[in-house]
Amino acid sequence: MNKIFFNLFNLILIFIGVGFLVIINPQLTLAQVNTINYNNASLQNRDFSYADLVGGTFVAAEMRGTNFQGANLTNAIFTKGVLLKANLESANLTGALVDRVTLDSANLKNAIFTEATLTRSRFYDADITGADFTDALIDRYQVSLLCERANGVNPVTGISTRDSLGCR
Repeated sequence: MNKIFFNLFNLILIFIGVGFLVIINPQLTLAQVNTINYNNASLQNRDFSYADLVGGTFVAAEMRGTNFQGANLTNAIFTKGVLLKANLESANLTGALVDRVTLDSANLKNAIFTEATLTRSRFYDADITGADFTDALIDRYQVSLLCERANGVNPVTGISTRDSLGCR
């Protein structure tokens, strides 16, 4: 009888502890439910325009010609992906991780990359008119290539593309 009472008492304590954690930080319970996961997905020519994709993961995803125009991709993760000829015009990628991604011939007009990590990624022939790269981490070689065609001012942040890249 004592053993059953002891186990029941421990179970009640566990439920109280979990309930207390949920009250203190309800985000803990929602983190997995709200995660957008497109890892290893084939997303060619999909339309995500103006979608709320905050914190979404796109690891090793095939996204040729995908439309992310005006999408909120804050803190999204793009690694080992292909965004060839993708449309990211006016997309918000603040704090995003864009590592080892091909953005060749992509439309990045007026996109916001503030505080984003854009390492080992390629931007050949990408249209960066009005894009804001303020405080973004970008490979030095890519910055020099981007500066060759940087122009415009981002309509949301008011920052010029050249200034955000630190072009001389």
